[in-house]
Amino acid sequence: MRKLIFGMNVTLDGYIAATGDDIGWSGGEGPDSSPSAELFQWWSDRVDATGLALYGRKLWETMSSHWPTADKQPGATPAEIEFAGRWRDMPKVVFSSTIDKVDWNTRLVTGDAVTEITRLKADDGGPMDIGGATLAAAAMRAGLIDEYAIVTHPVLVGGGTPFFTTLDNWVNLRPVETRMFPGGVVLTRYETRR
Repeated sequence: MRKLIFGMNVTLDGYIAATGDDIGWSGGEGPDSSPSAELFQWWSDRVDATGLALYGRKLWETMSSHWPTADKQPGATPAEIEFAGRWRDMPKVVFSSTIDKVDWNTRLVTGDAVTEITRLKADDGGPMDIGGATLAAAAMRAGLIDEYAIVTHPVLVGGGTPFFTTLDNWVNLRPVETRMFPGGVVLTRYETRR
């Protein structure tokens, strides 16, 4: 059985994107907001260790608009070149009913996400990462997430897209790792107690 991991950059007040889908606080934009080399390498190593990545449409569009050709851009760093290759090679599934084509070692699922994620979890293989607020919320409510990897940035944005969804039942967690990154970024990993 595969392990399902939900990991994202998160603001201290719990958002994966500020109002207007702004992720500039996470190192996505601007000369002063780039992630540390150490944090970027941590994300790259996660991509390399992922057996299958599950994306919602919005996160897929964000990632696929940049990473497939990022290694060919002028000024691409060795770390960006490595990440781009790892991302392209990583098997991916996109869940969407509004797009009809995906590329770069990816397949599209238009049916029920929870049913398909349950089926994928039952397969053999490496860990699966899930990303995208709507998709992860459905998996969270269905009790399918085995681990949360929360990369908390020291910023308050006051609103936007929350990391956690509203749940019908408590989910008990066990801490498995805490790590500090430059710039006050803190990784906390929790496993779901079953």
